[in-house]
Amino acid sequence: MYCPSCTHLNLPGTDLCVKCLLDLTALDRPEPHDKVERSLMDDTVAILGPKKPVTVSANAPLSEAIRRMIDGGVGALLVTDANERLIGILTERDFLTKMPVNGANRSVGDYMTRDPETVAATDPLAFALRKMDVGGYRHLPIVSASGVPVGMISVRDVLKHITKLCKE
Repeated sequence: MYCPSCTHLNLPGTDLCVKCLLDLTALDRPEPHDKVERSLMDDTVAILGPKKPVTVSANAPLSEAIRRMIDGGVGALLVTDANERLIGILTERDFLTKMPVNGANRSVGDYMTRDPETVAATDPLAFALRKMDVGGYRHLPIVSASGVPVGMISVRDVLKHITKLCKE
C-alpha cells in the first residue's frame, strides 16, 4: 500500500508507514458487504448487552465457586483480587479438565486461568470474536480501563446478535 502522505510503498497489512509513521490502519480497512459484516466491524461489544459479571476471589473454596455458578446461571466466573481487578477466570471446562475428583477442598486460585484475554465495552465486535476464535474461548471478560470487570460476553451472545441481524 502506498502511503498517502509520503507515497512510500509499504508491505500489505502494515499498520504504520515505514518512512513517515502515518497510521495506515483506517486506510486498509475492508468494506462491509451486508448487515452482519457491518455490525461486526462498526458495532462495539456493548451492543451485546453484556451481563454483569459474577465474581469470586482466588482464595474462595471451589464449593463456593460452584454455588455461585449455579445460582448465577453462568458457565464462567471472573476471579478478582482485593481491589476488584480481574486476575483470572474459572470456567466449567476448568472443572472438567483440571480438577481431580478429590480436589473440591482446594481454592479457586488453584484451578483458574490466570490473566485471561479481555476486551473493553468499546472494542469492535470483530475484535472480540477474533480473540474468542483464536484462543478457543467461549467466554470473554469485559474490563474497564482500570482492570475491573464490568461484564462478560459469551459465544452464545454473539450468535444471538448475528441471528437477530439475519432475521431482519
